[in-house]
Amino acid sequence: MVSWCAACGADHVIDYTQEDFAKNGKTYDVIIDTVGVATYSHCKQALTPTGCLLLVAADLPAMLQALWISIFGSQKIIVGTAIGKAEDLQFLAKLAEAGLYKPTIDQRYPFDQMAKAHRYVDTGRKVGNVVVVLDHEE
Repeated sequence: MVSWCAACGADHVIDYTQEDFAKNGKTYDVIIDTVGVATYSHCKQALTPTGCLLLVAADLPAMLQALWISIFGSQKIIVGTAIGKAEDLQFLAKLAEAGLYKPTIDQRYPFDQMAKAHRYVDTGRKVGNVVVVLDHEE
């Protein structure tokens, strides 16, 4: 995972299985949680005074806390997923055609193994995307 992140252009990568980023004494402008395991209480000391915690997968309590912290604190919490637009997808397609954007596909599952694909995603350990193939012929 660390080498994959570095290959994607990350300047600094922390292996969460080896180090707790929130307890290493460093602070960050932005912390992104893509799988719903980071809480504000765990991350707040690792954020700069005006830092931002981005929660891609947040439950209702986290959303309410985000509103409260963002209104009354100097740090911000942003929750939710991005809103997709057709022109954004067209832009990504052009980047992919030009070889400038290379999506990472972790696993492929046939449609009849949709439940297995969901179980794998729910582990929170996927690297990249999981694709469900509708037509078995590629």
